[in-house]
Amino acid sequence: MTTIRLKPKKEENVLRFHPWIFSGAIQSIDGRPHEGDLVRIVSHDGSFLAIGHYQIGSIMVRILSFEDVPIDRAFWQRRIRAAYTLRRAISLADTPHTNAFRLIHGEGDNLPGLVVDIYGSTAVMQAHSVGMHTVRQTLAELLIEEVDGLRNVYYKSEGTLPFKADIEPHDGYLIGNASDCIAVENGLRFHADWLGGQKTGFFIDQRENRALLERYANGRSVLNMFCYTGGFSLYAMRGGAALVHSVDSSAKAIELTDRNISMNFGSDPRHTSFTADAFSFLNDIKDSYDLIILDPPAFAKHRDALHNALQGYRRINAKAFSQIRPGGILFTFSCSQAVTREQFRLAVFSAAAQSGRSVRILHQLTQPADHPVNIYHPEGEYLKGLVLYVE
Repeated sequence: MTTIRLKPKKEENVLRFHPWIFSGAIQSIDGRPHEGDLVRIVSHDGSFLAIGHYQIGSIMVRILSFEDVPIDRAFWQRRIRAAYTLRRAISLADTPHTNAFRLIHGEGDNLPGLVVDIYGSTAVMQAHSVGMHTVRQTLAELLIEEVDGLRNVYYKSEGTLPFKADIEPHDGYLIGNASDCIAVENGLRFHADWLGGQKTGFFIDQRENRALLERYANGRSVLNMFCYTGGFSLYAMRGGAALVHSVDSSAKAIELTDRNISMNFGSDPRHTSFTADAFSFLNDIKDSYDLIILDPPAFAKHRDALHNALQGYRRINAKAFSQIRPGGILFTFSCSQAVTREQFRLAVFSAAAQSGRSVRILHQLTQPADHPVNIYHPEGEYLKGLVLYVE
């Protein structure tokens, strides 16, 4: 196994159990590792620090263990079992009203570079590192062994693996083959399109925030921007909204939203969908809505795009503030990991000041418990949300 030696004093982050080692911390590499290989990390004086997956880029090692243990089948089994134990402890596994949850959330479950979402009897696996890609079959077999009722594992990593890696990943079933792609969340049913949809097919991370919105929807006129599968729209409908308008620039997303509405509510006349650009749609809504959801895709996927992302959050929120009805409620989110909670709040506050409206915070939102944040890896807190009352 290749040994990577760190520069003096660069072991401090590792000793604080941060799971990434950046290229600037490396003094020497004893050997020529390939991307995805296991490597040993030692301090400048040769003391053992960690074992991890080597990769090319700014983050050169994703740490798997801070103990000198074999990274073998038993290691992967222990990590998967620990993740499953957590989901059962928080009553997400084995519940009749919800069959969709995140089983493995990368660094939050001490498995950096790996995401696994469960939809009933199917697990959808995404590798974000070549190291996880190389052990995908072993992981799939262990998932079937460890998770009750699981029969299928679909691998969906063509769009998530590093583009510089010298591999040609293909999406497809590693085990089994599912025909029923229905996710159940708090009793509502959704088509989860893991074959051709975004992420693993459904945005599980908004489950608790959607349930909160249901409590505010009764009698309100609701606008769900960037609706994708229509998740917030369905909760608003069940919550007794007077009308619900779903907007997305993707015709495929609108088709999926309409299918989900029909599956749960039939041809309910309260719902209308629009294929339109969000910024253009918000230009002239006047005071048509008193509950607006802004849940855009990540405006900043990396720090180089941070300035433009913050401008985007200011613009979209300013449009909503300027036109929402008095007494309206705004649910606004950022899923950009590069944007901190403080930066997002400042962007929203700036938009509120620009509108001249009186605005109060009702809730500060984040990702649910099946998307845990490793306390030593605060970067894992990617989802930020605010619920605001606009006078």
